[in-house]
Amino acid sequence: MSPAEWIARALDADVSVIEWLSAYGFTQIVEFPVYERALRPRPRAERFWLALAPSALTHPFVWFAFPQLPVPYLAMVVLAEAFAFGVEWAVLAALGVPRAWLWSLAANALSLGLALISRAVFAWP
Repeated sequence: MSPAEWIARALDADVSVIEWLSAYGFTQIVEFPVYERALRPRPRAERFWLALAPSALTHPFVWFAFPQLPVPYLAMVVLAEAFAFGVEWAVLAALGVPRAWLWSLAANALSLGLALISRAVFAWP
């Protein structure tokens, strides 16, 4: 039984909702510190909310929309990650972050890499 299935059973919740929430939380835990650092010149309270924004905008599309594409799994992952990278780059650039593309690349590479490792070792997220 996966951790999401265990939690869903314990909470009497739909496992797909728990899977998305856990993946979203994982993504925020990994990407938030990268974006918080990228936004360092801004005041702390502003930085907190803005650092959550890039992943909050892209994660629902990556999780719910891209898997519906009629393409092989690897192609879907590449397209989803390219989408996340591009949109998050644009968000950071709009916020005036220098080298926004590099911060987006770092956050998304770290998130994808750690998620793949975590999934292989723990079957989560």
